[in-house]
Amino acid sequence: MHEHPQPGRGPIDQARALWISRPGHAVIERQALPAVGAGQARVRALYSGISRGTEALVFQGQVPPGQYQAMRAPFQEGDFPGPVKYGYSSVGIVEQGPASLEGRVVFCLHPHQDRYVVPADALRPLPEGVPAERAVLAANMETAINACWDAAPRVGDRIAVIGAGVVGALVAWLLARHPGVAVQLIDINPDRSGLAAALGVAFAAPAQARGGCDLVIHASASEAGLQQALQLAGEEAEVIELSWFGQRTATLALGEDFHSRRLHLRSSQVGAVAPARRRRWSHARRLDLALDLLRAAELDALIDAESAFDDLPRTLAALAAASGGLCHRVRYPK
Repeated sequence: MHEHPQPGRGPIDQARALWISRPGHAVIERQALPAVGAGQARVRALYSGISRGTEALVFQGQVPPGQYQAMRAPFQEGDFPGPVKYGYSSVGIVEQGPASLEGRVVFCLHPHQDRYVVPADALRPLPEGVPAERAVLAANMETAINACWDAAPRVGDRIAVIGAGVVGALVAWLLARHPGVAVQLIDINPDRSGLAAALGVAFAAPAQARGGCDLVIHASASEAGLQQALQLAGEEAEVIELSWFGQRTATLALGEDFHSRRLHLRSSQVGAVAPARRRRWSHARRLDLALDLLRAAELDALIDAESAFDDLPRTLAALAAASGGLCHRVRYPK
């Protein structure tokens, strides 16, 4: 990491990237861009997306030391807690590379950076009908797909999804498309009822949530939300924990009827393909499915703000300090 660059795009042998230099502080740094080799491609970023929950914890230095290796993102540079270059939702156009990719708009699990050189097979071309602006949701959609595979809903299930952030809303949207399934999306913010309506999903405040559920997915990253997930689960039902708490500790009251109702609590995360699909699905195939599902125009409701790449250090600090919010999209210079 070197000089502080001036705003705007530079020469194609250099790139500008966001670095978390230390917990709570980020800067845009200029770095050398390698020449494009065999089997590689150079991408000029158009947009990237901020995963508010995970990236806020990374920005604040809240990754547990025991998870430093597990939490590494593809093409990450540096190490936790910093300096580190992090992020995994970039959409750009291929400037140089294999003929089959040149000029195409692609998605890549890459940190926030205006240009980058990666192996060509790390790029997934956007399907027809998926705009670059919406494709920043692909990484979140992957997480939601994996959660649905882990949850394994059945026809006619009554399902609660707690936490109407991007991932929770995507899970609810996917589950609501199963035959006969009744899904309620639960959040403490009443304004999220508009998001649920846009996605075609029923909404409930915590006090009005329906219990006796066959399946509960928790995605609020809050202790209260996880406790309610156990309360809403019916006898012998399963709760899927999709949140990531970082270094925070969650305390649960398990002395009530957790045991007598024989509840099941399982984790879900996106780093590995769900066990039920692992033998047949690669990460690339799962990402292709995520991109294909983003044809749905109603998913634009999950992107609630956009800012310029040059403002990203200030934007990331503001997002980390705020609560709530959906996907924040970063726009790169043309």
